Amino acid sequence: MFGLQGKTVMITGASRGLGKALALEFARSGAKLAISARGETSLLQVRQELAALGAEVLAVAGDMSVSRDVERFVAAAEAAYGGIDVLVNNASILGPSPMPLLLDYPEEDFAEVLRVNAVGPFLVTRRVIANMLVRGSGSIINVTSEAGQTGYAGWGAYGISKFALEGLTETWADEVQETAIRVNMVDPGEMDTAMHALAVPDCDYALADPSEVTDVFLYLASDASAAVHGRRLQAQRFEWPTGGEDDERAD
Repeated sequence: MFGLQGKTVMITGASRGLGKALALEFARSGAKLAISARGETSLLQVRQELAALGAEVLAVAGDMSVSRDVERFVAAAEAAYGGIDVLVNNASILGPSPMPLLLDYPEEDFAEVLRVNAVGPFLVTRRVIANMLVRGSGSIINVTSEAGQTGYAGWGAYGISKFALEGLTETWADEVQETAIRVNMVDPGEMDTAMHALAVPDCDYALADPSEVTDVFLYLASDASAAVHGRRLQAQRFEWPTGGEDDERAD
């Protein structure tokens, strides 16, 4: 509904699932893309799909929880496009599957999940937001989960990492509230993805396709949401606003 021509959108974890669906939808909306994921082969396949849609796209494989990879990715995007208008922190991992109870959770796996899912978004945001502040605009969107609001037995490090991400989002939002930078988070709900299949292998109910939950991200990336800041929106309850910022469905 909102064109994003001329905007540069950076998406982490863009090689599959929600990240890939977002990259495709942003490309169709006219945005320039900077995408990253840890798996180079699948990332380059997505780049080809985006290029086939006519999009300008930069693809850099790397681990966004490692500072040197973050710097390499963001510096390349800034060199190519001059700046980043929208950052979507989507990259995350589930951890061991089936997910163990905390009592049995391996220490190394617990630390890795928090590093990727919470430290990673901190590192990327810290690197990107500095230039946004200089340029005087920017939208940051963090991908959260229902497991980031309620502690569920068996969701272990993943749920805890999303609690951390929600706190990170709220803290960034408060720190930049006197600027033109917007920081929000989106809960996409349960989706038909490889990660969900690992998390709930015996799932017997219908799931949303990732392509069905992209509208709220397009909205938050657009100038139409210029007054929306520090919010938590639910993608599967989102409706296009008709009059003002209070029209979107949020927690």
